[in-house]
Amino acid sequence: MSASPHPLSIAPFRAYFLARLSNTLAQIAMVVVIGWQVYDIARETMTIKQSAFQLGLIGVAQFLPLLVLSLVAGWVADRVDRRWIARGSVALEGGCALLLAWLTYSGGITLPWLFFVAALLGVARAFAGPALQALAPNLVPPAVLPTAIAMSSIAWQGGSVLGPAMGGYLYAFGHYLPYAVSAGLFLFGLVMLFLIPPIPRAAITGNLNPWRQMLDGLSYVRRNRLVFGAISLDLFAVLLGGATAMLPIYARDILQIGADGLGHLRAAPALGAVAVAAVFAIKPLSKDVGAKMLLSVMGFGAATALFGLSAPLLIPVFGQAAIGSDFAPAAILALASLFVVGATDMVSVYVRQSLIQLHTPDAMRGRVGAVSTLFVSGSNELGEARSGFLAALVGPVVAVAGGGVLAIGVTMLWSRLFPELRAARSFTPPQDLEVLPKETQP
Repeated sequence: MSASPHPLSIAPFRAYFLARLSNTLAQIAMVVVIGWQVYDIARETMTIKQSAFQLGLIGVAQFLPLLVLSLVAGWVADRVDRRWIARGSVALEGGCALLLAWLTYSGGITLPWLFFVAALLGVARAFAGPALQALAPNLVPPAVLPTAIAMSSIAWQGGSVLGPAMGGYLYAFGHYLPYAVSAGLFLFGLVMLFLIPPIPRAAITGNLNPWRQMLDGLSYVRRNRLVFGAISLDLFAVLLGGATAMLPIYARDILQIGADGLGHLRAAPALGAVAVAAVFAIKPLSKDVGAKMLLSVMGFGAATALFGLSAPLLIPVFGQAAIGSDFAPAAILALASLFVVGATDMVSVYVRQSLIQLHTPDAMRGRVGAVSTLFVSGSNELGEARSGFLAALVGPVVAVAGGGVLAIGVTMLWSRLFPELRAARSFTPPQDLEVLPKETQP
C-alpha cells in the first residue's frame, strides 16, 4: 500500500497554504497596528483605564459583524463556491488596508475611522472563516487531513509570528507602511486563491428553507456532544483568559518596551504555536486527544496568569531594572509566558479543528464552520472587550491574571460537564455521519 501524499505535494492545497500564510501575515500586522494606533491616539487625551476601554470597544467593533453574519456566511459557504467567498473576503481586507494606508499617510487617521475599518474587517472574517475552514478538507484525502490541519495552522501561526514583528518594525519607519505592505500581501493571497481549481461538493439535502438551513449548523453542533464540548471550551477559556487586547498597555506602560516590544509580545504566542504545529505536522497527535486538549487549556490559563503578573512579580526583586527593554527580566518572563500561551493554545486548536472537520459531513461543513468561527471569534473579540472593560475598572494586571485563573476553572468544569472530551482517544469519526439533524430532514 502506497504512503499517503504530504499535503504540500498537492498543488491546490499548496496554493491554499500560501494564501493563508500571506493573508494571516497581513491580517495580524494590521490588527497589531490598529490596536497600537487606537491606544496611542486615546492616550493623547485619556488615562490608561480610559484608553483600555477604547481597546475593549475595538473588540466589540470586530465582533458585532461576526455575530450578525456568521450563520448567513455558513449557509452561503455551503451553497456558493467557497473559493469565490474567500476571494471576495480577501479583496475587502485589501481595500481596508489601502484605506488605512492612505488615512495614516495623509494624517487623517482618527478613532472613528479605526473603529469603522475594524468593523469592515469583521465582515470579511465572518465570510472568510467558514469558507476557508470548509475548503481545506476538499483539497486533500481524508487520510492526511490531520496533517493538512497542522500545516494550515503553521500557515496561520507563521503569519502570526511574522505579522506583529513586521507591523512593529514597519510602523517605526513610517506609520502607513504596515498597511501598504499588507495590501500587497492580500493581493498575493488573492492570486493564490485564483490558482485553486473548481472542486465538486456534496449536494445539500433535507429542509431547503434558508433560515432552517442556517440553524442546522447550530443543531448539528448541539447534538454532537464531542464537537460542542470542544468548541464551547475554547469559547469560554479564551473569553475569560485572553490577554491580547492588553498587550499595547503592557508594551507602553507596564513593561515600557514600546511599539517594537509590542511586536515581540504579539509574536511570542504565535512562535510557541508554530513550534507545536511543526511537531504535529511531522508526528500528528493520535492518542488521548481529549485529555491532552483539557490539559493544554489549563496550561493556557496558568501561562496567561503568569504573564499578567510578570512585572509585579519581578519589580520588587530587580526594581526599575526589571522593565524598560526587551531584555529586562520582566519582559523576558512575559515573552516566555506568552510563548507557552501560544504552544498550549495550538494543542487546543489542533484537536478542536480535527474533531470538527472529521466529525462533520462535507455538506454541513460551511454551517458548522460558521458556528465554530462565531464561537472562536466571539472568544477572541469579546475576550478583548472583556479584558479592556475589566481593565478600565480594576486595572490591566488584575484583568489579565484573574482571567487566566478563570480559564483554569472553566477547564475543570468542562471536564465534568463533557465526559466525552475526557473519553476521546482519537480523531476517528463515526462510520456514518448524520448529515442533518433529524428534526429538519424531510
